Amino acid sequence: MMNWKKHSGRRAFTLIEIMLAIMVFSIVLAAIYSTWILILRSTKVAQESAAQVQRQRMAVRTIEDSLMCVQSFQASLQYYTFIVQNGDAPVLSFVARLPADFLRGGRFGDFNLRRLTFTVEAGPDSENDLVLRQSPILMDMDQDEQNFPLVLARNVKSFSVECWDTNALNWADTWDDTNSIPPMVRVTLALGGKKNDSSQSAPELDITRVIAIPSAMVPSVLQTGRAGGGGGNIGGNHGPNSYGQPKSTRGGSLNRSP
Repeated sequence: MMNWKKHSGRRAFTLIEIMLAIMVFSIVLAAIYSTWILILRSTKVAQESAAQVQRQRMAVRTIEDSLMCVQSFQASLQYYTFIVQNGDAPVLSFVARLPADFLRGGRFGDFNLRRLTFTVEAGPDSENDLVLRQSPILMDMDQDEQNFPLVLARNVKSFSVECWDTNALNWADTWDDTNSIPPMVRVTLALGGKKNDSSQSAPELDITRVIAIPSAMVPSVLQTGRAGGGGGNIGGNHGPNSYGQPKSTRGGSLNRSP
């Protein structure tokens, strides 16, 4: 009898206490879930930003590597024009003797002397892409390369190329001196970040690289072998070879590519 009275004096949890406990437990779970979602979103944004920076660097590195292999011959200037165009439709185009491991090099076989054309064109999702097209010199660009260029960077906000003007000692956004190659080129590429869940755009990522071009245009007297003393005819033959380079320069050239 005494034991029954002793146990009957204990209080159980009331309905309000149970509801309060459930509410506190729900708040804790919601806080943990919100923190976990925030961590996942932050990780995703960080990974996308890192990948975007890496793509941006690779795009600029591709331009830099190709500019290091520029070739130009004054007597065949119509094939070796160095083209720079900025504005709404930027274009960078030149001829380079490329290594075998250059991008898409396998599809061109032994034609390592190719014209490279970098342009900014409309891509998917109303974004602009930086694309590269290649074609062997003295040959028309095939339809596959024309229709499906190599995409170097997506969501491009701006792309500009400036050449160092040795006369004005300043950067110029055009290159009108067709009888020479610019000694230095400054390339600027800006990529826009993707929109997050709050419809706010991430900040733009831009990179600028100054590239010193080691090549120089081969004068026509060396290319055609008309220099005095009989020493200008290096190769002994005239006219372009199968790669578009004059045969007289196959034994030597002022263009030194690393």
